Amino acid sequence: MSQHQNPTTRAFMENVSRFGDWPEHVLVGLGLIALAQWRGNKKWTRIILAALIALSIAGLTGRVIKISTGRARPSVKSEQMWNGPSWSSKYHSFPSGHVDASVGFFAVLLLANRRIGLSCLTIPLVIGFSRMYLSAHYLSDVVCAAVLGIFCALLVWRFVLPKIENRPSAGRGD
Repeated sequence: MSQHQNPTTRAFMENVSRFGDWPEHVLVGLGLIALAQWRGNKKWTRIILAALIALSIAGLTGRVIKISTGRARPSVKSEQMWNGPSWSSKYHSFPSGHVDASVGFFAVLLLANRRIGLSCLTIPLVIGFSRMYLSAHYLSDVVCAAVLGIFCALLVWRFVLPKIENRPSAGRGD
């Protein structure tokens, strides 16, 4: 893929990767929570909160895996390959942190509302493709990160969201 790139597509993919990382997802999530609060929609406030929790769990779990496995990125020269666990993710590829966080976030939306979730599913797909296009990840890094994101979203959907929904409201009823 890296041998058949053009400057326009590369610039687009760099922007997708830049704006497809977890801090941007958190900002969007916080904005959506503020919007749901402003509109008085507790259901969507809770769903977006659950999506942010899934994003966080997927991101932290992926980070631990990334540090412990130390798989080199496709762009890393062979003499710079794995030298043991490291806190720096500069050379670490497995799994993709962009993809695990994005899939964790949007999979919760898919579980909450199939129509909204399916329309947003292109976001993590494009992010995953951009990471491979830029030689930051192998296909297996992206696929495993997607599985991790889905798993974290299912955990949050099953165990955390019911606790958020059943929490007594402070001051007034639902």
